[in-house]
Amino acid sequence: MKCLAATAFLVLSVSALAAPDKPKPLPSPVPAAQPTPSGQVSVTARSRALELAGAFANDGYKLRDGHWLSSLEPGKPIFLEVNLYAGNEYWFSGAAVPPARKVSVALFDEQGAPVASESYEDGPVAAAGIIAGTSGKYFVRVELTEGEKSDFCLLYSYK
Repeated sequence: MKCLAATAFLVLSVSALAAPDKPKPLPSPVPAAQPTPSGQVSVTARSRALELAGAFANDGYKLRDGHWLSSLEPGKPIFLEVNLYAGNEYWFSGAAVPPARKVSVALFDEQGAPVASESYEDGPVAAAGIIAGTSGKYFVRVELTEGEKSDFCLLYSYK
């Protein structure tokens, strides 16, 4: 049950990464049963993110119930505030749909400094993994690096 108690809570931070202490929180991740704003396109993005996260499940990671959906635009990265717990391992997996061609997922500490993490990128799907060194606030940056505005889904796994 330690892992269940040590889950991250995704909150959109529309503030710049340089000022992570002043986020404007939005609702928690959309539960899987609720309809999504963009309909079928978002279902496709979620399906692709789930496929990527399935690879981590083979290594003992548990998929957190819920997901986060948004639109990504070139040059407008999105930051998500998460609370992570020391010693736990996390993977943040995301996927976009065409016309997105390439996305990236990166992790930052409470001060906005990049955190050493593993990464995976394959066109419109990407992931970043971390073993949290300390408990506290972290930021996940999701960015569309090639292509046009697109729906995107992010979810995470933990152990």
